[in-house]
This record gives sequence, C-alpha cells and structure tokens, in this order.
Amino acid sequence: MNSRALENIKVALSSIKGQMLRAILTILIIALGIAALVGILTSIEVIKSSLNSNFSSMGANTFTIRNRETTVRVGRGGKQPRRHKPITYKEAMDFADEFVYPGTVSVSTIASFGATIKYKSEKTNPNIQVFGTDVNYLLVSGYKLEKGRNFSNNEVRGGDHVVILGKDLVSELFNREDPIGKEISVGAGKYRVIGTLAAKGSSMGFGGDKVALLPIENVRQYFSRPDMTYTINVLSEDPALIEGTIGEATGLFRIIRKLKPGADDNFEITKSDSIAATLIDNLQYVTLGATLIGIITLLGAAIGLMNIMLVSVTERTREIGTRKALGATKSAIRNQFLMEAIVICQIGGLLGILLALTFGFLIAFFMSGAFVIPWMWIGMGLAICFVVGLVSGIYPAIKASNLDPIEALRYE
Repeated sequence: MNSRALENIKVALSSIKGQMLRAILTILIIALGIAALVGILTSIEVIKSSLNSNFSSMGANTFTIRNRETTVRVGRGGKQPRRHKPITYKEAMDFADEFVYPGTVSVSTIASFGATIKYKSEKTNPNIQVFGTDVNYLLVSGYKLEKGRNFSNNEVRGGDHVVILGKDLVSELFNREDPIGKEISVGAGKYRVIGTLAAKGSSMGFGGDKVALLPIENVRQYFSRPDMTYTINVLSEDPALIEGTIGEATGLFRIIRKLKPGADDNFEITKSDSIAATLIDNLQYVTLGATLIGIITLLGAAIGLMNIMLVSVTERTREIGTRKALGATKSAIRNQFLMEAIVICQIGGLLGILLALTFGFLIAFFMSGAFVIPWMWIGMGLAICFVVGLVSGIYPAIKASNLDPIEALRYE
C-alpha cells in the first residue's frame, strides 16, 4: 500500500469522526446486512454438518424398511396422508429370520412419541420417545452404550420390564446419581434401568437423546394399539454391497407381503444418508431467502451510504476548494471520497462478520455440532462490502472532483 493510499485512509478516518453519528448508523446497517447474509449462511452450513454427522452415525451402509405412506385427496382440495397396510410383527420377524444376505437385521416399533418418565419426585415433559427394540437395535441405529449393558435375548423374548435410557433422560432424572439398577416409571409401568446411551444428538427429531428403549415384546404387551406398525433396520456388512442388499431385501419382503408380480411396493426402503440429503435439499430455500434478505439490507445500506457521502460533499465544499487551490488533482479528490466510502463499508463488514461468527457459534453450540470458521463467507462478505463502498462512493466522489475551486471557495 503506497503513501498516498495511507494518507487517504487517514483523511477518511478523520472525516468519519467528524460525522460520527451518521457514520455509525450506516456502519450498523451494513453490519446487519452482512450478519444476515453471512451469519445465516454460516448457520446453514453448521446445520448441514450436524445433519450429515447425525445420520452418518447410523452408517452409510444402513437402510430402513417401513410402512409406506401415500397422499390421498379429501374433498375438493384437501390432502390427507394415508398409510398402506401396517407392517405386522409376524412380517417383520419373518424377514429377520429369512434374510440371509450378509448383514444385521433389527426390528423395532414406536411405543410412544409423547411419554412421561418419572423417577422418585423427578419427571420429564411428555415428549419422550419410547421404542420397542431387540438386541441388534443399538448396533444398527448407531447408538453406543455409556454405562450398563444391552438387552439379552431372554429379556427381549420374555418382554421383561427393563429399560435403556438416552443421555438427556439420565441428566434430567438422576442428576449425578448412578441410574443403573434404579426403578423408573415409563407411562403406567415400572422398569429397571440396565443401561444408558452415549450422547448422539437430536438427528432433527429422529430418535436422539430424549429416548427410552424397551424390549419389543414388552411394548407389544403394554403399548399395543390396532394400527401398530414395525420398522426393519438392516446394516449391510459391506457399504459397497448396499444396493445389492437393498435389492435382496426388497425381493424378500415382497414375498412376505404377498405382493403379485408387477404390483407396486406397499412399503418403502430408505437409506440413512438419503434422509439427510432430503433435509439438506430443503435448506436450499432457506439459503435463498437468507441471501435475498441480506442483499436487500445491503442495498438499503448502499443508498444510505451514498446519501451520507453526498451530504459530506456539500458540507465540505470549501475544504474541497481549498485543496484544489493548493494543487490537489481531480483524481486525488475522487480517491479521497471513494476511500471514505470503502472504509465505512469495511468497518461495517468486519462488525457484521463478528456478529455472524457469534451467531454461527451459538447455533453450533445448541445443536452440539462442530463449528468451522467459514473463510469463504468471510472473504465473500468483505468483497461485497468493498463493492458496496465502491458503488455508493463513486457518484459523490466524481461530484466532489468536478467542483470548481473558485465556486467552492465562495461557498458558505
């Protein structure tokens, strides 16, 4: 950076001090625009990373067979989801017994999405997810035990009153007390805690840490309902064979469901990573909205900055005339005012990026995700600020450089 540029920066900072209130307001508008643009986009990257992390914990070689849902038209315009025939316990267990392709099969079902769990005087909100599972569920679903043990085959078959608790439930109910061996209430039943799960994350509502696992036979006895359906999770031994494994599973389950050749599947098979991909695709609309909000805010900031620079040119007419009389060239005057606009924008940009990083860090903290400094968005934000300053300052700078020195000296 040459001495003339440094001199222009010093003059720009001095001029900003002279019109502090207007400069601060413009800087704040620019900062909010950059914070909206960079902060929301950074947060979306954090959410994407969290989604990929949560779903990849289930394994890229995992897929799920569940009851298929369709949408049917009701009345003139309303639509209402309708399920096909539920997957019965017998169908799920027949699949687990007959599936011979290399892999691990787990059968599970939903007991409740809104259960309350109690221990002594402590109780949770009625938002706990309770699942009936087998011995393979932890492996296939990506959970890991933190304390205690998994269900035994005898406990699963006998429907024993034992439970494995998610990390959040342990913190909420037991504080620092060891939960292993303690008796809790799940709904109306009493259950002995035999294990606790390591933290997994929310997975955007799929399982997560607010979960209680019961033996599947116990759920069939005490949480049974007419429309109960069962979910089959399959972990392929080799990720490279996942498509072949899905093909084998589809063929076998069509036979079990007694589907005729050519008939559509009345069940669906979903890979764990495809769920994350679908959710990430939906975030594109949020990204577009955030970008538009940031651009509109920055456009308002650019208009405000141009107004400030035009007022500054008017207020400093005598100064401009004096400088021209002392030999300042048109380019020197023009560069001075351009530099002022750029400096104001860069200060606003740096403040906006600081706000954006803070916002992104808080999102990562509350989602228990990894926060990575978004160098690309930071660079883009500074570049946008430079362009805004250049565009906002070019007309006032040209106007200032074209002032007649004699008329400027006469200006009151």
